[in-house]
Amino acid sequence: MSATEGLPPVPDAVPKGLDQHDEDRRQLAELGYESHFDRAMSLWANFSLGFTYLSPVVGIYSLFAVSIATAGPPAMWSVVIAGIGQFLVALVFAEVVSQFPIAGGVYIWARRLIGRRYAWMTGWIYAWALLFTIAGVAYGAGPFAASLFGVDVTTGWVVGCGLVILGITGVINFTGTKNLSRAAQIGFVAEITGAFVIGLYLLLFERENDFGIFFDSFGTQGDGTYVGAFLAAALIGLYQYYGFEACGDVAEEVPDPGRRIPKAMQYTVIVGGIVAILVYIGYAMAIPSIESVISGEDADPISAILSSAFGTVGSKIFLIIVLVSFLSCVLSLQAAASRAIYAYGRDDMVFASGWLGRFSPSLGIPPGALTVAILIPGVVIVGSLISEDALVRIISFAVLGIYIAFQLVVLAALIARARGWKPAGKWSLGRWGWPVNIAALIYGVSASINVAWPRTPDVPWYDNWIVILGTVVVVGIGTIYMVLAKPYGKSNAPAGDAVPSSAKS
Repeated sequence: MSATEGLPPVPDAVPKGLDQHDEDRRQLAELGYESHFDRAMSLWANFSLGFTYLSPVVGIYSLFAVSIATAGPPAMWSVVIAGIGQFLVALVFAEVVSQFPIAGGVYIWARRLIGRRYAWMTGWIYAWALLFTIAGVAYGAGPFAASLFGVDVTTGWVVGCGLVILGITGVINFTGTKNLSRAAQIGFVAEITGAFVIGLYLLLFERENDFGIFFDSFGTQGDGTYVGAFLAAALIGLYQYYGFEACGDVAEEVPDPGRRIPKAMQYTVIVGGIVAILVYIGYAMAIPSIESVISGEDADPISAILSSAFGTVGSKIFLIIVLVSFLSCVLSLQAAASRAIYAYGRDDMVFASGWLGRFSPSLGIPPGALTVAILIPGVVIVGSLISEDALVRIISFAVLGIYIAFQLVVLAALIARARGWKPAGKWSLGRWGWPVNIAALIYGVSASINVAWPRTPDVPWYDNWIVILGTVVVVGIGTIYMVLAKPYGKSNAPAGDAVPSSAKS
């Protein structure tokens, strides 16, 4: 799609005598920044980063049993619905990143669309949500590691595995963009093997149920309506579809980002969604007794299916592939979080900006921001010892935070359009911009309400409301800090320039 009117678009062709890296440096300089990162991430590597962050294996495997137990096999349709909704969000993001291909993702997009204060809160929420997502993914690997090594799934084991994964991925991330790209592509292969190939095999050769199960609630609604059960199980779909924004978090590491990143974002949602749906269908149709999963008798149906289908050795090999997928997902999450925090610090928008915004030329990464992306998730994992259902709580808070941050950008884009913004990057929606933007906002707000809704009245009140309470605490502390310290006032980086001055007057 061609660029629309507005700010002067970057030329489609690189001027004679100027290579792509020179052109990328020129564009970044015009946007107010100096290039430091190594632009070593190809379109394929950028897509792999987003795909391994989105991770069909992690998304489906982490909550598969919970979703079946909560709403039966029809919970699969939440994966379809969330995929459509998040694709709309990805299209909005694609327009913004094409015009502003700067490291930092949602924070930098909100900054250029609206302004410093709005961007400050967007970045604050997004950063904390990312850190909790890292913790949730690392924590979720524990049961699969236990199955691989034949040990009991204890809380101590799960916490220990999570910390080990954080350490391994942290070491890889500290070695720079090239190794991050290589690891992301290896993770992509593991994801495809562990998700698409196995899901297809189960669907073709290990079916225990017919397709009708996806229209049968198996009594999960209890005395209420099925809508309530379905909305509760929809966490699996909502958890599945974020990661595409990571393609933009590393915008300064991709050659020709205004053209490549929008493609990578869309590929991430489309391919990731197809694989996730196939995986869900394959495993659901291979469950010997769906009633046993719903009753809690079979709390780990995936391991049982793998053992039955591939034997002890085959299932062990597959579990290794699954753990590689978890590792690559955490790796991509850490990279995205560190770039987002680095952008925050580089713009002098938070305490310790000098450390968080520091870039190491020798390592090719922001060491302070990356350290935070390793240590804080570690603290969250250790802190999970206080919750009986830690994984669901961590994931729910992370999903809500991500969705709020996403919708702040979607809302910012809508406000900017109303003020006269006309996307001026190498990729745009053209006349579809308004309807897609509005539909994306409606979806995102509805999904956020669903995630936040308390559904466990039998537990202590603070545990039932922990997702909302956690969000209120993060937003509240951020608001107090923003009002008292006014960190946004210390930043001289460009802001609110998506709307041309001629349109504002």
